[in-house]
Amino acid sequence: MRLLAPAVLLVIGGLVSPASESEARPLPNSCTPQQSPDLQGASALNRDSAASPSNGAKQATGQTIAATSGTPPITVPAGTKVTLALTSPIWAKTAKSGDAVYTATAFPVASNGTMLIPPGTYVLGQIDAVTKPGWKSPRAQLQIHFRKLIFANGYTFELVDAPAQAATATVHVDVTSRNDVLLDNGAQFDMVVQIPLALDTTRIAEAARRSRPLPVGPAPSASLCRPIPATPGTSDTVIPGTPGSPGTPDTVIPGVNGMPPTVIPGIPPTQGTPPTIIPGTPGTPAIPCPARPAVASGLTGPQIHRKSFQVTSELQVSGKKLAPGSFEVTWIGKATTVQVDLLQNGKSVARTPARIVVLPEKSATDKVVTRANPDGSNSIASLEFAGEGFAVVFD
Repeated sequence: MRLLAPAVLLVIGGLVSPASESEARPLPNSCTPQQSPDLQGASALNRDSAASPSNGAKQATGQTIAATSGTPPITVPAGTKVTLALTSPIWAKTAKSGDAVYTATAFPVASNGTMLIPPGTYVLGQIDAVTKPGWKSPRAQLQIHFRKLIFANGYTFELVDAPAQAATATVHVDVTSRNDVLLDNGAQFDMVVQIPLALDTTRIAEAARRSRPLPVGPAPSASLCRPIPATPGTSDTVIPGTPGSPGTPDTVIPGVNGMPPTVIPGIPPTQGTPPTIIPGTPGTPAIPCPARPAVASGLTGPQIHRKSFQVTSELQVSGKKLAPGSFEVTWIGKATTVQVDLLQNGKSVARTPARIVVLPEKSATDKVVTRANPDGSNSIASLEFAGEGFAVVFD
């Protein structure tokens, strides 16, 4: 028995020692999540992203690109025209300032072999002003500015509104006051880019591969009007009259033995009755639906523009000095990039290129906006005119 006791202790010691060694190495705790190297890298990336400015915030300015690929942005120049097609109708009865306008690009925009805006890109706009047709004027006008470009790969480019709206459209529509739709599905018009738009080159290339052009052919009309066919009406109903009778002559019975003859009066003739005519119902003419609204090919309004402005201190325009005094600015046409002449007392004092940009709202007063030059002089940056919704901008 004395010999067995140490042996038992040795066995027990052998069993206990591995347990103690295992206790020295902590077991994985199921309550503590284990991150794989990929997840750890993602967490680190998220921390870095949280510490850096938001790419979405940069993109919301519409002019700053989050340069993830290192490639320079591609630029859509000011003055570029983008053909849009309406994807949701604008109703005549309810159209008002502030309503959204849903469109898509109907034709691609490219430059030097590079796609800038693929076809099928969604463009979200907003109505700034609407003039509806009247009985004497079958013409409507819409002033629209655009707020967002959404490409096929989900890349979204926000368009800024200040200091000038980045992209606008003035749409003239041939439409009557009987039309329920002011501008129908598929109606095409041009959006004009007012300031350069810097787009992410890599994402535009990806969007170009995914884009699909709009279906060819006219889109079905959204109008609820249905033509009313003509009705033939009913003819008159004639009820024949009754014929008259000729009557009978008197009957004379000779008298006898000196008696006078006896005369039995005949039946006098009777007149017939005329036919009775029950008038029928007249037919009704067909009532067709008014013609589908059509975007006017030509713009209305003057082609020669002339506006006055005052200079209160010496200013420059394209290197030409303007002394204080009264001036006029004039240009021809409806383009957004024009040549303007500055006149004083009817004589040209300077000629320079300028851009016509649409303002978010009409200017309350005449304004001469200036900018400082490196040499300390001042140049005219833009001209605004009281009651007008546009400005003349000198780059």
